[in-house]
Amino acid sequence: MAVPLLDVNAQNLPLEAELTAAFTRVLRDGRFIMGPDVAELEAEVAAMLGVPHAIGVSSGTDALLLAFMALGLGPGDEVLCPTFTFFATAGTLARTGATPVFVDACPVCFNLDIEDARRKITPKTRAIVPVHLFGQMADLDAVNALAEEHGLRIIEDGAQSIGARRHGAGFGAKSDFATYSFFPSKNLGGFGDGGMVVTGDDELAEKARIMRVHGGKPKYYHHVVGGNFRLDALQAALLRVKLARYGEYTESRRRNAAYYTEKLAQIPGVVIADPSGHCHDAVTQARWLAESGAKLVLPAASPHNDHIWNQFTLRVIGEGRRDALRQHLADRQIGCEVYYPLTMDQQPCFRNLPESSRQGCENAHRLASEVISIPIYPELTRAQRDEVIEAVGAFPNAG
Repeated sequence: MAVPLLDVNAQNLPLEAELTAAFTRVLRDGRFIMGPDVAELEAEVAAMLGVPHAIGVSSGTDALLLAFMALGLGPGDEVLCPTFTFFATAGTLARTGATPVFVDACPVCFNLDIEDARRKITPKTRAIVPVHLFGQMADLDAVNALAEEHGLRIIEDGAQSIGARRHGAGFGAKSDFATYSFFPSKNLGGFGDGGMVVTGDDELAEKARIMRVHGGKPKYYHHVVGGNFRLDALQAALLRVKLARYGEYTESRRRNAAYYTEKLAQIPGVVIADPSGHCHDAVTQARWLAESGAKLVLPAASPHNDHIWNQFTLRVIGEGRRDALRQHLADRQIGCEVYYPLTMDQQPCFRNLPESSRQGCENAHRLASEVISIPIYPELTRAQRDEVIEAVGAFPNAG
């Protein structure tokens, strides 16, 4: 049985009547730029996240760019960001003229290593960008403490983690900005590009709203340079249909993750990551892996986190074994993907950055050679999950 990495139609087609009604409403209303559906989506997302301000924008990438621009980041500024993440985090920083300073990854939760971030602070450091990777929040307590100690701005990249929580609280209200993506592969996936910027700061929210429309207020009077970062009314209307079911989607992903964990952990040589004991401690983690004889490590949610499982990402231990498993799954028509085969400091476009911006990312380099993600989307059937588990278990020397 073929199992795709993601099946957007399995989620969207059952909603066809409601989606069509939303489209018809926007069509007849005739307000295709901004309009009431954008305002309603913003209010609904703000309520879900518990933040005062949510601002719909054209993509997750533009959400980051707008946040960086609103904070005035630019030439001469250094910004700490994870090296193990999607390109948009660092790419948008580079577009402002600021210098990304790449921070190593935690080998357990995959998020930013706060101690490496601390080591890389200089007098030029102005901000830090924690990315809540794969659906699990980074250690915001540690990020907030570090930022307060050094006077840093905080921009959270939550493209993969809308609705994730830590200690029962969401993210975005205490940082300068948090950003989200509605790309179709995300947990709240739209029908094209779309994103959201949220903040708890009234002044920053007003500035972001102005910069979203070329920096003009009132229309045709421009006191700052912004961009065309508007969210389409049609995209907002369609997203509202799915937002009403977002809790159901999240619970299904969590059930799928729990099922994988239970079944895959029964394979000899497969272990579950232990974030409570080893998170952010690469030396202890390496020793633990060696002593356990693990050949495949399952992801785990920190006991403080409500993981939303945008990805279910395995670590395949041993040189070349990840790529062998990838081919093995492909041969069996099991969808899988490597997020991400190159870290940001390894990307050709960043080779001109100072060596100090690219050094000391050994854990992330190791992860880039070991990680592979398997299907986790909400509509997976039990038969499909079992097919994935059987395929992983049949991998030569899987355990």
